[in-house]
Formats: sequence, C-alpha cells, structure tokens
Amino acid sequence: MIYTEQTKNAMRIAYEAHKDGLDKSGLPYIYHPVHLAEQMDSETSCCAALLHDVAEDTALSFEDLKARGISDQVIEIVKILTHNDKTEEYMDYIHRIKDSGNADAIKIKLADLKHNADITRLDKVENKLLDRINRYKAAYEILLSQ
Repeated sequence: MIYTEQTKNAMRIAYEAHKDGLDKSGLPYIYHPVHLAEQMDSETSCCAALLHDVAEDTALSFEDLKARGISDQVIEIVKILTHNDKTEEYMDYIHRIKDSGNADAIKIKLADLKHNADITRLDKVENKLLDRINRYKAAYEILLSQ
C-alpha cells in the first residue's frame, strides 16, 4: 500500500462506502479493494483500486468523489472501470477497458479479475459461480492480449 494524503483519503472513502457490504463468502467487502490497492505501484493506481467499485456498487457518485478531493485522473480511471450500463454486455465492457489504453485501469481490472476468480476465498463453489469464473478468465485473456 502506498500511504499518501490522497491514498489515505481514498481509503477512508472506500471504507465508508463499503463498510456494511459483504462479499460472496460473507467477509467484509472492503478487503477486496484493499487487496487490489496493495498490488499497485503508484498513488494514482492505488487510489483508483481502492475506489474501483464505489460508483458501481454504492450510493457515491463521481461528483461525490470529486467533492471529497479525489483527483480527476483517479476519477477517470474509476469511470473506465465502472460497469453501470446494464445494456453493455460484459465482454463489451472488458473491451472498452482494453480499448481505453489506460494502463492503470487495465492493471486494476486484471487484479480485480484474478481476485474475483480465486475460489479459495469462497466457502461454497456452485456451477453458477464456475460459469462466472470462466467468464473472468476469458476477460483476463482479452486484457492481456495485444
């Protein structure tokens, strides 16, 4: 984790936004963005990793992030990573991330997919989950391809 004023601010925002959320195995959701942020190598990518699900999964908007002091550069990455348009097919969303050319967004999404596909995090693995993991693996390959 990179500890700067910006990353500490992003940590506080992410914690507040996700504090009541649980992941699919019942663990506090905040561990997921923190896990991703710990893999990042810059202040910008660390902040974006912490906030990558905030606009998609919580009541906070991009405008709220701006009002709370998050930089335009971080917000742009979070926008790229946000899949709010339910008419956008998942693989189109993945191609949108790849086509953005934003190295930080791609790096964060790769870490996100890897963590989401880690079945050791889960108490129970069902066929529906295996289908999702296969989709994540396909998305991972798309993002890695040239």
